[in-house]
Amino acid sequence: MSKPTADWERVGDRFYRKTQLYTSVFDPDLEIENYVVTGAPYSGAVAIYRDTSKIYSFRGSQTAKSSIDLYSCAGRLIRQIPWEKGAIRALGWSEDERLLVVTEDGTVRSYVDLQGDFTPFSLGHGSEEHGVQACKFWATGFAALLGDNTVVIVTNYDEPRPHVLAAPPSGEVVSWAVIPPEHTSSRSVEVILAIDKTIYVTDAVECEDRGLEAGPFRHISVSPNGEFIALYTDDGKVWVISSDFQMRFSEYNSKVKTPPRDLQWCGNNAVALAWEDEVHLVGPNGAATEYFYNSFVHLLPDVDGLRVLTNDVCEFVQKVPEASEEVFRLGSTSPGSVLLDAVDQLEKKTPKADDNIQLIRQNLDEAVDVCIRAAGQEYSIHWQKQLLKAASFGKSVLDFYNSDDFVDMTESLRVLNAVRFFEVGLPLSYDQYIRLTPERLVQRLVNRQDYLLALRVSEYLHLPVDRIYVHWARQKVRTSASNEDMICEEIVRKLNGKLGISFEEVAHAAYDEGRGKLATDLLEHEPRAGKQVPLLLRIGEDSVALDKAIESGDTDLVFHVLLSIKRKVPLASFFRTINSRPIATAIVESSAIDQDRELLKDLYYQDDRRVDGSNLLLSEALSASDVGPAADKLKMAAKLLRDSKDHATQVAALEDAQKLLRFQEAFEKDLGERFVGLSVNDTISKLIKMGNMKRSQKVQTEFKVSDKTFWWIRLRALIVRRDWRELEELSKTRKSPIGWEPFFNESLGAGNPKVASLYIPKCTSLTMPERAEMWIKCGMISKAGEEALKAKDRNMLEDLRTKATGNSALDIDRMIAQLQKGR
Repeated sequence: MSKPTADWERVGDRFYRKTQLYTSVFDPDLEIENYVVTGAPYSGAVAIYRDTSKIYSFRGSQTAKSSIDLYSCAGRLIRQIPWEKGAIRALGWSEDERLLVVTEDGTVRSYVDLQGDFTPFSLGHGSEEHGVQACKFWATGFAALLGDNTVVIVTNYDEPRPHVLAAPPSGEVVSWAVIPPEHTSSRSVEVILAIDKTIYVTDAVECEDRGLEAGPFRHISVSPNGEFIALYTDDGKVWVISSDFQMRFSEYNSKVKTPPRDLQWCGNNAVALAWEDEVHLVGPNGAATEYFYNSFVHLLPDVDGLRVLTNDVCEFVQKVPEASEEVFRLGSTSPGSVLLDAVDQLEKKTPKADDNIQLIRQNLDEAVDVCIRAAGQEYSIHWQKQLLKAASFGKSVLDFYNSDDFVDMTESLRVLNAVRFFEVGLPLSYDQYIRLTPERLVQRLVNRQDYLLALRVSEYLHLPVDRIYVHWARQKVRTSASNEDMICEEIVRKLNGKLGISFEEVAHAAYDEGRGKLATDLLEHEPRAGKQVPLLLRIGEDSVALDKAIESGDTDLVFHVLLSIKRKVPLASFFRTINSRPIATAIVESSAIDQDRELLKDLYYQDDRRVDGSNLLLSEALSASDVGPAADKLKMAAKLLRDSKDHATQVAALEDAQKLLRFQEAFEKDLGERFVGLSVNDTISKLIKMGNMKRSQKVQTEFKVSDKTFWWIRLRALIVRRDWRELEELSKTRKSPIGWEPFFNESLGAGNPKVASLYIPKCTSLTMPERAEMWIKCGMISKAGEEALKAKDRNMLEDLRTKATGNSALDIDRMIAQLQKGR
């Protein structure tokens, strides 16, 4: 096995390596030089589209058909997207491997999962009139340059809202680039435009001339970290300057009269210039090396290096990682290098292995760490194993060592080796893998329909697998030619019992494909009613949706279904749907009572619930502010019940209510006081308080109010009115239907013992002590004594003597003496 340093090249004081990832990538007949090629970040898919500006050989009708072809880095065709929309101006990728296709008229298609489904939107802002000239993409957005030099940017693909940057000056844009918002001080996108001999930087607020005079600049490229800008001048030189245009770090003279076809960054440390079959790698301080190929070259930049793609080979160029350089550099005596050599000696069973360990004993833990990190940077499985063996050997000698990093690296390399395999074609570096995250790597495998590998990786890394199964099922629904029952059976067999599985998503896909029955059958296996109901409503299974909502016990969900059904069907059908479902009916009633009383009336009428309908009208009549509407409501309420003999009492009550309303209307007109809304008793009471005794008696007669009730109302009204004269007149009345004790109690409670005392002699049904107590409450102890004297109750007289004062005491003494004489 050759040493890793065999592919290293020194560029100045740095080493760069070129790792061959795959060979025989494309069919030689593909003529890749005639295609626009762009690669997704993190060693993602490669999109190619025939460059219409170039002449190519005709190979039959098949080649004449336009399409966007998506390949893995190994050349495996993932998807072929037919294209007949119009002239494509740019292809680009987001960091989540979303393909963006921009046409000349400003139409953008966003392909999310490599499956051909897209979401369209338009750039607007004059793109239809002036046309899109080119686009530049970054991780989460892109900028489009229009024919009038207007720059339109989109920063969010999920909610695209194109907006225009400050207008640059007119003139031909020789080259341009974008600095993403995360790398600018303003946190907004900045676009660099080479116009004439200078450079302009435009953002959302202003367009600023940077004052350079060495143009025109044929190429502009911004480093992945946004700190450096590479410029290719018209005289064949490459400048590397700071992104704020304040410092120039290096200059390189290519000595080539023909401008390079492409200029890209290789990580943040070097710049690559590409001609047809030649690449110059320019490092710090203008140092450079050259690579030559047998076929046309495309550069695909990535976060930590550069992919070089030809018909024959896919290579990855990057600066040699520090850990790898420390371990493998010729003549290195670092602890990591010594530890790796110790493993080699151990395999040869020589005692030098122990000598090496003793030599680096003080730095053994550092050596183990370096070997682990270096293992992650290697693509060769042989050297991965050797480095991990060295780390394992070193940590076995140490008394204490945390093995978490070793375990994590072992797991990561196993995953990386699996996805780097040519049949998968994801040649991730370790740094890319860490930035991408295992979860997003699994999603990329799912998008490629590598379901088995996605499952194995997820299970190995203890990640959830539900999204994998759901994606498989959705694709099954979309592409399977089997009958719907067989598809449903297979999907249920695979998915049933799996945690987190949503049959709703699969059913949704089935519905979108026009398989309504399959969608309904799949929803039967969805355990969450909240997931079932929306799609059931969408596919027209309203009754099933309502039943599922009721079974869930979620009243909000039931209410949502009811509102949806009510909007879609005639009212009669709506009522027929809910009549057989008491819970649904109850929810409609409880909501309609406050929000839609007309609906409630229709429900009661449809269901022949006359009493409920009548009560509703009665409540509206009671709350009505005007007499006319109130009378009409009462009349309608009575009409509802009049046809039934069972409700004669209610009909009579409603007719009395109408009659009372007419009386009250007349009283309001004559007396100028508010009566509508009062009950019969309250009406009588108000009339008495106003001194209208005759009218109150008329109301009593008309509504057959009993004498007892009338007298109680009259008594309390007079008390409230403090009409003591009328109360005195009543005391002269021979008989009271309610007795005379209420008159005494009400008058005394109102603070008038004088009037209250008038009723004591009339309380003949009471005992002597009770009457005497009443006299005492009125402050008339002498009168209480007379009651005791009549009853010849000396004990009471003696008791009254203790309470009496003044003349009352003399009267009591006289009564006691009189009682003694009688003996």
